[in-house]
Amino acid sequence: MLNGMKILIAGGDARYIEVIDMLTEHNAQLYLAGFSQLNINKQGVTKVNDLHQNIENMDAIVLPVAGIDDEGNVEAPYSDKPVKITDVLFKKTPDHCRIYSGTAKHQLKEMAKSANRKLTTLFSRDDLAIYNSIPTAEGALKLAIENTKETVHGSTITVLGFGRVGVTVARLFSAVGANVTVAVRKKSAFARLYELGIEAIDMTDLEQHASKTDIFINTIPTPVLTNSILIKMKRSGLIIDLASKPGGTDFNFAKQQGIHALHALGLPGKTAPKTAGRIIATILQDELLSDHTID
Repeated sequence: MLNGMKILIAGGDARYIEVIDMLTEHNAQLYLAGFSQLNINKQGVTKVNDLHQNIENMDAIVLPVAGIDDEGNVEAPYSDKPVKITDVLFKKTPDHCRIYSGTAKHQLKEMAKSANRKLTTLFSRDDLAIYNSIPTAEGALKLAIENTKETVHGSTITVLGFGRVGVTVARLFSAVGANVTVAVRKKSAFARLYELGIEAIDMTDLEQHASKTDIFINTIPTPVLTNSILIKMKRSGLIIDLASKPGGTDFNFAKQQGIHALHALGLPGKTAPKTAGRIIATILQDELLSDHTID
């Protein structure tokens, strides 16, 4: 139980509705900024128009999955006005206050450092990333079904990368009958794919493999689907790029070639927001209990 811990939740998409529900169930005292469009009548929940309201008493600040943008704004789709985070806000919190964000770019890290507040990025935890890979993979399957004219069963799928997301994607598409190949670099990944009965190729062989592929699914956030590979693809082919911005695909060249390429960001929040929200809430609660001792 969170025993009345005071938490400011600043922005967030549909996943954070579930986070709000779970944290209040565990007796947190929540202050919500960026949810003016929602009717939330729960004991222990207060909507605030001013982020600085009661900030000197906050035990924690929770930011959305993407953290803040270059101007300090957070994603707040349920707000009538922008929600902006500043280092002044952080400095007004008590010394023990912790900041939690899904991910963090340089600016957020510097703001937390300037205020001498601990910043925790939830998506750096392996367990959250692995749990989150499930709705990500299901979202990719949904996109594959919606954006092709043939069944996924029997299609040739090439997954780029065999990390936390790539593993789940490869398993799911194999389970529905696709002919899956995974492009990897590490010898350990070759061994694991052999054990799973899934074909593996070296990343350097992608160009030769491209003409056989119906759907590329990329999980690598560096340029991998480059011109030399895209030019060999079927024009009826599909690319689903799951990697964080800017992705691993040359989207402009793909468009020039008539190849349908999707940069599919935030699939858990779009495909299964309740499940994805429960995952975030569970990990967040674990971090809150680890970081705070409430008298």
